[in-house]
Amino acid sequence: MGKYFVPSNGAISWKEFLVDPEKQWKKGYSAYELANCWEDANNLPPSVERVFKQSQIPLFKNVEVLYGFPEYKVPLPGGSTSSQNDLYVLAKGNNELLTIMVEGKVSEPFGETVASWLGDNPSNGKRIRLKYLLHILGLNEESVLNKRYQLIHRAASALIEAKNVNANNSLMLVHSFSETGKWFDDYAEFVKLFHFSPKKDGIVGPVQLDGVNLYFGWVTGNCS
Repeated sequence: MGKYFVPSNGAISWKEFLVDPEKQWKKGYSAYELANCWEDANNLPPSVERVFKQSQIPLFKNVEVLYGFPEYKVPLPGGSTSSQNDLYVLAKGNNELLTIMVEGKVSEPFGETVASWLGDNPSNGKRIRLKYLLHILGLNEESVLNKRYQLIHRAASALIEAKNVNANNSLMLVHSFSETGKWFDDYAEFVKLFHFSPKKDGIVGPVQLDGVNLYFGWVTGNCS
């Protein structure tokens, strides 16, 4: 994919970038809900803005969206498959650049665990990729084997893009449209690796990794 982007013509423009548009683009599915929620917002969706402002973290008091990139692919070593993020938002918070990787969820899980992804006989490519991701996040393999692989490369994506634009701050944000907060426990177990106590509708952090502050957030709710 080239590094050129054009303005959208509304939420429907996001559909063409999906891996399986016909399957994923349905009301009640995360891709559809996320696209309509963020496209309809003047800046941030109200549910996201509320959580940001309630966090008491100065960086998130007045976040201004500069650009948004749906289904944004972050290349990773060890193979041709990129980390395809539901939405990458380049923003300003407290007059500082902030990269936000948004993962939309309704009822679908965060995918397989690292152990399952590796398999019994992992390829050299998988070994290279995991080593790279763990280095970026300051983690060790043993601690992540039972964690969800998707969360690992999403968090790494936020950091990678922050380095690309010389931003000092990054955020991995889960925007859940599940009223019961389905799969929150998997998110929480991952965030605990960084010695934080995450909660629904909250931001925690930062952990500083290679000069970049990484935050974690979970927002529940629609666009009202």
